[in-house]
Amino acid sequence: MLKILDWYIIRKFLSTFFFMLGVIMLLAMVFDLSERLSEFINNQAPVSAIITEYYFNFIIYYGNLFSSMIIFVSVIWFTAKMAQDTEIIPMWNSGRPFTRFIRPYMIAATVLMLLSLTMNHFVLPKSNRVRLDFEERYYRDAMSVEDYHAEYPGNQVVYFSTFYSDQNIINDFVLEKWDKKNSRMVSFLKARTAKNDPGTNRWQLTDYYERFIGYPNDSIVEGAKKDTVFDFQVDEMAQRDNVAEAMTYQELKKFIQREKEKGNANVPMYEIELHQRTSYPFATYVLTIIGVSVSSRKKRGGIGVNIALGLAIIFVYIFAMKVTTVAALNVGFPPNIAVWVPNVLFGLVAYILYRYAQK
Repeated sequence: MLKILDWYIIRKFLSTFFFMLGVIMLLAMVFDLSERLSEFINNQAPVSAIITEYYFNFIIYYGNLFSSMIIFVSVIWFTAKMAQDTEIIPMWNSGRPFTRFIRPYMIAATVLMLLSLTMNHFVLPKSNRVRLDFEERYYRDAMSVEDYHAEYPGNQVVYFSTFYSDQNIINDFVLEKWDKKNSRMVSFLKARTAKNDPGTNRWQLTDYYERFIGYPNDSIVEGAKKDTVFDFQVDEMAQRDNVAEAMTYQELKKFIQREKEKGNANVPMYEIELHQRTSYPFATYVLTIIGVSVSSRKKRGGIGVNIALGLAIIFVYIFAMKVTTVAALNVGFPPNIAVWVPNVLFGLVAYILYRYAQK
């Protein structure tokens, strides 16, 4: 059963976290608006859309993304303040073990961890879809792709030279179909331009040349225009790096499998996004234990010393995440391990600090 002490710490924990979250998100919105205001005006973005479609989802995305860091700073801030005001000394003198003191912290951390986990897997994909759609309409430049090459299911290989999203036209489109069993090409299709009907598999080709290979029925078909259907859409060929942010867990798993079949070099990045949705929330426990351990004793330099130490730990943690992410993207380090390594390493640091704090 929770005691008065538990409720006191939980209340301080959650109130400090949400206060800091609100302040940081407000500042982030101000800086973001100052950077993007000219684009919003030039593209005539409605004020209602800026507020409801963009900044509402902006707060959800970045608030959740940095929640672990904000939790860490919050813990250090209010715990150091309690220590500085000698609120913690009576707790030590009462004979309670450190494990009893840290219990309400872990309860509050669990609440925030579950909230973040739910947001990552169920809320954020839909929220990001709205935000990214707004950015495409009112902020981002037209997307372009050059020298594309990929393999699609059904032993189909696609090439093209250029694609510009504002025109929605592919130039120098080539489609090859292969019989992998006999290692030979079955058909070859080339068109000067190819245009996909958005959201469908329907395509329109211009100035096309098609050859069906296979003795004795080898044949060639040419024409100025052709309407046809393929097993893929242009959205699969022209994608921004953050496309995975708008997918649910199951959608992202299927997407990763398809991109692997296509030989997409960005697969590790998508796998990192998939695993981070679980690893980031669990960092709450690690950072909470570290925060309590380094700030629960009164220091001569006051709260500033604790905050400086906390910020140093955050910078090292972020650096560790970046190093493992780069290793996964560039040197073949397994993405599922890369996203958990910082939690494991700092989990060991948390354990050492926790043991030291008990003394």
